[in-house]
Amino acid sequence: MSVQSALDAVRTGETEAAFVPIENSVEGGITTTLDELVAGTPLMIYREVLLSITFALLVKPGTKLSEIKTVSAHPAAQPQVRNWLKTNLPDAVWESAASNADAARLVREGRYDAAFAGEFAAARYGLEALETEIHDAENAQTRFVLVGRPARPAAPTGADKTSVVLWQRDDHPGGLRDLLGEFATRGINLMVLQSRPTGAGIGNYCFCIDAAGHISERRMAEALMGLKRICRDVRFLGSYPRADVTAAQVRAPLPGTSEGEFMAAAEWVARCQDGRF
Repeated sequence: MSVQSALDAVRTGETEAAFVPIENSVEGGITTTLDELVAGTPLMIYREVLLSITFALLVKPGTKLSEIKTVSAHPAAQPQVRNWLKTNLPDAVWESAASNADAARLVREGRYDAAFAGEFAAARYGLEALETEIHDAENAQTRFVLVGRPARPAAPTGADKTSVVLWQRDDHPGGLRDLLGEFATRGINLMVLQSRPTGAGIGNYCFCIDAAGHISERRMAEALMGLKRICRDVRFLGSYPRADVTAAQVRAPLPGTSEGEFMAAAEWVARCQDGRF
């Protein structure tokens, strides 16, 4: 199933949630997933997982490597096997598919000679793995997110991530700096910053951001409120546990940016308003 089909099934209520790839350590963001989260009916990320990725070359039984003229997989797979292809199948033509599983199905139907997919897919589609453990980069990983319809975010764990999409009111010098400043002044570390075209013309972009922290934390809530004030629009994609660290591994906040310090500052302002300073 393609990313779009999986998310369409979530939007229509056919399924409650779906895991979709959103980032690869070799190629970066999976643009299909990002664009689906940016546009259309709002969806929310519930959690994330990191998976080590290797590919198998799936073919019809009896196919030899020398007989392969066309290969297929999801476009995100191509950068992860490019060098292997140059060495082993330099003349093979790449044909993109909606997903790696769909590529395997197309091989079964005779459309293409081989597919890059998980080895487990061979049995499902009546194929065999001609080559296994294919990857150009050691320790390559893909980040998958569980996406569903909007709901209350899970409780904070102490090692969380918040994802948002930002649209500027207008294009002006320092515009991106203004957006990022809402995070920086509160000691919030940005983990991902990607621009995506809005479709409104050349030079029109929105920004997809992953930031360390949870919306229930005072500093993150204040940053999001600041962004809501200065942006044309903000889409909240969720606050969810990070897959790469535990709470014990999260870096200590910068001086003046801990939850306790934000709360103490808010209480001080309240006392001043009451004349109790």
